[in-house]
Amino acid sequence: MHQGTWAKDKTMQDTQQHSKNGFSHSRLKISVGKMVELATEMGMENPLFRCHEQAAKSTTIINGREYINFSTYDYLDINAHEDITKAVTEAAKRYGTSAGASRLVGGERPPHRVLEKAIADFYDVEDCIAYVSGHATNVSTLGFLFGKRDAIFHDGLAHNSLLQGAKLSGAQRFSYTHNDCDALEKMLEEKRESCKHAVIVTEGLFSMDGNIPDLPRIIELKKRYDCMLLVDEAHSLGILGPTGRGVREYFNIDPQDVDMWMSTLSKTLCGCGGFIAGSKELVEFLKYGSPGFVYSVGIPPVIAQACSTALEILKKEPWRVEKIQKISQYFLSYAKSKGLDTGAAQGYAVIPVIIGNSMVTGFLSQLLFKRGIYVMPISFPAVKEGTARLRFFISAAHTEEQVRTTLDAVCEELPNAIEIVKEYQKSHPTVFIDQ
Repeated sequence: MHQGTWAKDKTMQDTQQHSKNGFSHSRLKISVGKMVELATEMGMENPLFRCHEQAAKSTTIINGREYINFSTYDYLDINAHEDITKAVTEAAKRYGTSAGASRLVGGERPPHRVLEKAIADFYDVEDCIAYVSGHATNVSTLGFLFGKRDAIFHDGLAHNSLLQGAKLSGAQRFSYTHNDCDALEKMLEEKRESCKHAVIVTEGLFSMDGNIPDLPRIIELKKRYDCMLLVDEAHSLGILGPTGRGVREYFNIDPQDVDMWMSTLSKTLCGCGGFIAGSKELVEFLKYGSPGFVYSVGIPPVIAQACSTALEILKKEPWRVEKIQKISQYFLSYAKSKGLDTGAAQGYAVIPVIIGNSMVTGFLSQLLFKRGIYVMPISFPAVKEGTARLRFFISAAHTEEQVRTTLDAVCEELPNAIEIVKEYQKSHPTVFIDQ
């Protein structure tokens, strides 16, 4: 065979092999990618990755324009607080901006220990471990603690990090109907006995729907069926309870009844990372074995300092908790009075306005953006098909006037968004647009 012909054939074979086994764009053609392409064709601007030019508070600046902002985790209006700025400036001068190594082998600094002790005290448990990533906290903890002979029973709407951790563990995974303790009980009755260890996994405040689990009932089931319990408080820490101590204060339960209190450091605590709070024995086991801790650099000392300072502010100023609860309840009440579908939301920090159609939701977000309101559309696969929504994150800094202005605009622009999609559908009858 001629060398040039062979080289050409070999290149074609390599290309074909690469497309079968390696990375190729075609492997990304899932529904999200197709949806983005269709949205662009319909004239929708991509709402993702917009650059904010200041700390994202109840208002934000994008391309020099101010927007009412409902896409920030700054629930208690603590981010950029002068006490935090001062504390992290001093910490950066002393410790730099990196932990420098895994904490196990040389990355340990005093702010790490101060933060973990403060969180453990806040939860009234023995100890705490802080990870560099909130998502990795769940993935690494569940993936490390459980194995093939075990079982993980998780809420049907559990966060992606919890699902990924369950998959990594190799344990049997059982998903029960969202917030349905009867379904959980039936599942435990049928499946628990065949497994060595088991854990029930739920959230303190669900991140897409803004509702709260029946934690007392879940604790009762956990005890009866000899399970561990992990509660993800990413969105409930600082939000629930009179002083922001989360879902355990909301229900007035014994913190020892939950084996693993998990939360992120990126929301109420204004930093980045995550933690597990619980018994000293559990935390020590994780610190010496959990891959996401052992094989990862520690969180930057300045971030640990920021988080512990934010926690101090939360404890000293409980009026912030009262304020976010009050404005959240006002938002929910006003939305319902306008006939908007808020699903199962209970009026705590996270409130969806469910539209249904993904494209309508996307265009509605775009129309609101043009009116100076920044709120993100959420669609499949983040939520079930047909339940696309605008997800509003409420801050203690939001005002009733901002809430009314925003929800009035939603009602005014929704028919326009529907009309845009209808007109496109008329001229493109073969194109499927989810209903």
